Amino acid sequence: MSKTQSKTTAALWMAGWLSLMLIMTVAGREAMHDLNVFQLMEMRTLIGLPLLYPMIRRAGGFASLRTSRLPQHILRNLIHYTGQLGWFLALSLIPIGQVVAIEFTMPIWTAILAASFLSEHMTPWKVVAIVLGIVGVIMIVRPAAGEINLGQLIALGAAVGFGVSMVLVKSLTRTDNVLSIMFWMLLVQSVVGFFPALYVWTWPSAHTLGWVVVIATCGTFSHYCLASALRYADATIVVPMDFLRVPLTATAGWFLYSEQLGIWTVLGAGLILFGNLLNLRPARPIFRREQ
Repeated sequence: MSKTQSKTTAALWMAGWLSLMLIMTVAGREAMHDLNVFQLMEMRTLIGLPLLYPMIRRAGGFASLRTSRLPQHILRNLIHYTGQLGWFLALSLIPIGQVVAIEFTMPIWTAILAASFLSEHMTPWKVVAIVLGIVGVIMIVRPAAGEINLGQLIALGAAVGFGVSMVLVKSLTRTDNVLSIMFWMLLVQSVVGFFPALYVWTWPSAHTLGWVVVIATCGTFSHYCLASALRYADATIVVPMDFLRVPLTATAGWFLYSEQLGIWTVLGAGLILFGNLLNLRPARPIFRREQ
């Protein structure tokens, strides 16, 4: 498979990730009105396990999930679980557009860690895509001069955790299949969150339970899309594609919650899209070696 084809396939998987994450963001905000974040996370993982089973069975059963890197799976999921807790908590404290925008400091950590520990190359197009994406996010958010509140700090901490988790996922895709990564994510996180969720447990209403099912479904299969995208392209290529989630979330906030969609959001979205298009260009050598 050529490099261009790999990038195209990664972009298609990331389209699935973006759609499912957008739905989960709205569902998370609705569910957090009635549920503690620990219970929400536990219900998400427990529902996600049976949702994943048909794919496991089709792939050959649980034998296909064997791994020689269990410690790395545990480490990745402890970090991801903490980041996800912070993300859901931030949804209940600050506007959804702001949560997602702050989350997009994640590519900074991902790019640095991937280059440092995975030996990924930082090409000029990757750098341009990340810079344009960050500028686009700043244009959309236009941070005020006031103090950063607790919700913003929690969202920033979650972004750092997601960046570390992204690099660990990319490392795991080198030896383990996508279903194995997904299964261990759900299993480890369900074990980690069991007792905290049990302590705060309250039975949800049918309305809230519906939102939890949506979160579990989107959360399970969005990560399948992400892990699949990382199999076809470097993390420093895949992550900038995720910048599109910012304008998409801003649009959802405008449509569902009457959040204003102004000219700065449109301009920022344009920069983000342009950066992603540049990042999908095939790499060309600057100098040719003489034969």
